[in-house]
Amino acid sequence: MSAETPVQSAGTFARLRRRFRDWRGTRPFWAGLFTILGGVPIAYFPYATLKLGTMSLTMATTAGAGSLIIGVLLITLGLTMWFQHATRVFAGVAAIILALVSLVVSNIGGFLIGFLLAMLGGALAVAWVPGKTEDTGMGPRAAGQGPTGEGAAEPAPESAAGEPGETHLPYGTGDGGPADGVRSEARNGGYRVG
Repeated sequence: MSAETPVQSAGTFARLRRRFRDWRGTRPFWAGLFTILGGVPIAYFPYATLKLGTMSLTMATTAGAGSLIIGVLLITLGLTMWFQHATRVFAGVAAIILALVSLVVSNIGGFLIGFLLAMLGGALAVAWVPGKTEDTGMGPRAAGQGPTGEGAAEPAPESAAGEPGETHLPYGTGDGGPADGVRSEARNGGYRVG
């Protein structure tokens, strides 16, 4: 082994860390984590037995099954936020509702620990918005250049005030018909405006 040989373990760890960071950045990771962490105390405390010397303290109540169901549902919603991030709004609202129900059903929401974590996770899931994809510069719109040569669209004519007119895309009718929705989606990166 020479001094120029790279250490494999450092490269593997850095690559795994980078892959995890990329995976985490494409989904509401913290929302799912807080929701899962909120479900654990809500499900655990009603079945826990605390030993204080020779005395054992049990928190089991008649609502133990309800606490277990709420905790398991919160853990499932947290995993849903990670792996089905398209349903993040539904999962966030459901987590908030279950956290509120846990106040009454599950020992004040797992002694407020589970309640606060689940509320925070649900709020983060509702507020999370997917990031914009970076443009690689490969398309004609990326560099602000259109195609050149024969068959290329001509620039829009200028209005009387000297401002460029509306650019005419190869699709759409411009009369407010259904093709205008397609054109507005193309202008806004795939998001429908109006």
